[in-house]
Parts: sequence; structure tokens; C-alpha cells
Amino acid sequence: MAAYVDDAGIMWRGKPRFHLIADSVAELHAFTASIGIKRCWYHSGTRFPHYDITTEQRSAAIQAGATAVSDRELVLIAKKIRDEKSHPSDLPLPRRPTA
Repeated sequence: MAAYVDDAGIMWRGKPRFHLIADSVAELHAFTASIGIKRCWYHSGTRFPHYDITTEQRSAAIQAGATAVSDRELVLIAKKIRDEKSHPSDLPLPRRPTA
């Protein structure tokens, strides 16, 4: 399982927040559950599925094995994961119409 956390530190309600992603949504949920992050912090309706996490949660994620990356690197990783998941070879072949 590979998890990644950025260093963006986007301020929300006066405190920095960071993004946590993983190679798949299932891995992301399993990883966050293992370090006590609640599912309500999950964002699915965005460019890439992620959790918004606090400074303390970021430290816990890194201690649990997440790779710390820059915010730019995180976007590139997320795009790569998304592209791999939607690669045409992974999609079912269209059915041919029968006469």
C-alpha cells in the first residue's frame, strides 16, 4: 500500500490542512482507518479522492509509512494514479451488436 501526504498546509478555520491520497480508494480508507482518521474527512467529489488532515494527522500518517511529498508532486502522483485507473486496457471491450 502506498500513501502520500503533501506539504501544502492550506489554512482552514485558522489551522493548516494537508491532503492524503493512496494508490486506490480502498487503500486510502484502510490506511486512514489504521491511524484513526474519520471517514467524514474524505473528499470524493474532487479531481482526486483524498482526505483533508491536520498537522498531527500528517505526522501520524508519515510515521505509519506515508510518503511526504510537495503539493506539486502530490498532484502529479494523483494524475498518474487516475490515468492508470482509466487506461483503455483496463476497460471492458464493447459488445458487438448481433444481427
